[in-house]
Amino acid sequence: MKEALLLSKEDMYFVRTDKDFSTKDGVIKAKELSKKKYGDRIRTHLGKEFLVAKPTILDIIEKKVKRSAQVILPKDAGIILAYTGIRPDSLVLDAGTGTGYLAIFIGNFVSQGKVITYEKDKSFFKIAGENIKATGLTNIKIKNRDVTKGIEEKNADLITLDLQDSDKAIKHAYKALKIGGYLVVYSPTADHLMKVAKAIQKQNFNDIKTIENIIREWQTERTVRPKTMGLMHTGFITFARKI
Repeated sequence: MKEALLLSKEDMYFVRTDKDFSTKDGVIKAKELSKKKYGDRIRTHLGKEFLVAKPTILDIIEKKVKRSAQVILPKDAGIILAYTGIRPDSLVLDAGTGTGYLAIFIGNFVSQGKVITYEKDKSFFKIAGENIKATGLTNIKIKNRDVTKGIEEKNADLITLDLQDSDKAIKHAYKALKIGGYLVVYSPTADHLMKVAKAIQKQNFNDIKTIENIIREWQTERTVRPKTMGLMHTGFITFARKI
């Protein structure tokens, strides 16, 4: 156990188990924490009790992944999994790695499969490689390549594109997909979406649809009402299936 979540009703902390950890309610010594297992309880030197839990991939991404570019958020990453129905043994190609957020999210799900992600920017490539390594996932391979110049892999179950010129990569994505495989393109603007839609229509895809995923959180303390601020439009997500 190298990392853990410390949980109480009021607080949640992401900690390394090889270092002493200080909270407002006292200190937890590494020598005590390192002896614990997930599900155990531990107390600070002031007597505050915490439960020791295993971090999820979202905890790891939030605490360990360095952001150097805009990322596809969990609400959109999750709907990609839901709408494509990929399996744990799927082969997924991802292009426009950025910080590696989507590749990591999907890589955690396809635990018996593989994610290959393309990033042409050398600085993003370096940061994403470090982020992927920090998660401990071994089924993600990152390539410093321009996906608009071609895709080496074949028979992919899913290809995701999140880059400025996604429309130029769609013909390559079509060739790399297996029959019945899904293409998913993330578009931050309507202009980008229009270019993507035209490029998709030139290939032999069906079941084409574009959605936006809007989340509105509600408050339930004192009064029950929608929160004033919400996570609204982040981007358009286009789905297409190869035939």
